[in-house]
Amino acid sequence: MKNKLKNSLITIAIGLMIWFIPVPKGVTSQAWHLLAIFAATIVGFILQPLPIGAIAFISLTITATLKVLTPHEALAGFGDDTIWLIVSAFLFAKGFIKTGLGRRIAYRIMGAIGDSSLKLAYALVFSDLVISPATPSNTARAGGILYPIVRSLASAFDSEPGKDPRRIGAYLIKTVFQGNCITSAMFLTAVAPNSIVASMALQTANIQLGWGTWALAALLPGLIGIAFTPWLLYRLYPPEIKKTPEAKEIARAELTKMGPISRGEILVAGVFLLALLLWTTSSITGLSATVTAMIAVGIMLIGGAITWQDVLEEKGAWDTLVWMGTLISLASALTHLGLIKWFADLVAAKLTGIHWMIALILLLLAYMYSHYAFASLSAHVTAMYAAFLAVAIGEGAPPFLSAMGLGVISSLFGCLTHFATGPAPIYFGSGYVPQGTWWRLGFIMSVVNLIIFIGIGGLWWKMIGLW
Repeated sequence: MKNKLKNSLITIAIGLMIWFIPVPKGVTSQAWHLLAIFAATIVGFILQPLPIGAIAFISLTITATLKVLTPHEALAGFGDDTIWLIVSAFLFAKGFIKTGLGRRIAYRIMGAIGDSSLKLAYALVFSDLVISPATPSNTARAGGILYPIVRSLASAFDSEPGKDPRRIGAYLIKTVFQGNCITSAMFLTAVAPNSIVASMALQTANIQLGWGTWALAALLPGLIGIAFTPWLLYRLYPPEIKKTPEAKEIARAELTKMGPISRGEILVAGVFLLALLLWTTSSITGLSATVTAMIAVGIMLIGGAITWQDVLEEKGAWDTLVWMGTLISLASALTHLGLIKWFADLVAAKLTGIHWMIALILLLLAYMYSHYAFASLSAHVTAMYAAFLAVAIGEGAPPFLSAMGLGVISSLFGCLTHFATGPAPIYFGSGYVPQGTWWRLGFIMSVVNLIIFIGIGGLWWKMIGLW
């Protein structure tokens, strides 16, 4: 109780301190006051004097009560399609778990390569890599396709959020999520914001980041990142189960016990293949990843694979809806009110006259870690990419190095927090990894990714003549 009171007071104090600081020149009082509420919300999420859903609800209430935003503006994030893609991914996973299809797939994987938790992690991350060029939504890929399998694998090893999460579930959850951040940076079509990056690079600096150029540039650093990430997290956040020589025999026995595939499993498998087809052909059908996920859930409801009671009882989905919707509302409003542009201009002004290499490094770091204030990759890219690219080139940095460096970071900064990108709240919401651990490992991986993609990647781009 004392810690909760202390954390509450710290959260409130930070919000009040920012609120009453004189408003900087170039910023409206509305934007500054919204920043105070946003900062207090993030601190509240970290310290957790209350559950994060409760903190989000209170933040929205305060925002509307103090008339910093209108009720319509404060609730705008709940209409964001990413939110409903996340909710649908939770429900999609429910179908895999309830029908037993997820367990069947998990036991098949265990039977093939289940003698090591590290091998399982590599199998899942490489599965993500294979489908990433054709799945232009990291949330659909990580949440709709991989999450049900990861969750079922953890259950197959008797590793649940409330019972032995470190047995294997926490390691797999964190590793697959971090791997998804890397695969998202490897292809122009692996995540939606990459196309925004390509468009802005062309408009701002006349740099053509085509599919082939992007894939070639990201090939070496991406493969290094994928090879390194499961092993590094295996060292930093090791599962209790290392070697599982009995896993293959257990898998065979469990598959025998499950018997023939059921009608419900066939339905969910069919829906899964349909969703994968629609996600990979979205440029032809015009169906967004969110609509595809909702179609999949709708078919499962009609077919009886899940019931409406199952939907109501999926607490993780609705809890995530509240706090993620709140963050999107607040972060989007900060962008609309000009605070993000003010910050970008402020950074640019401080870099005048500095050697281009130092200026570029500082810009890349600022671009990466300013994502702590964002709940969307697309929102961050839209708000800051073009401004930072223009500043970098203006300081004399090579155009391609600047454009591609900022471009890969536009996916990589999703690794930082539990709200940084669509898959994050899905994997965090599973309950396996504590928030403090999530942030700590996310920061470590952000540093590793910068070294690999900007350090090794920059040298690779030079060697193959891209800059």
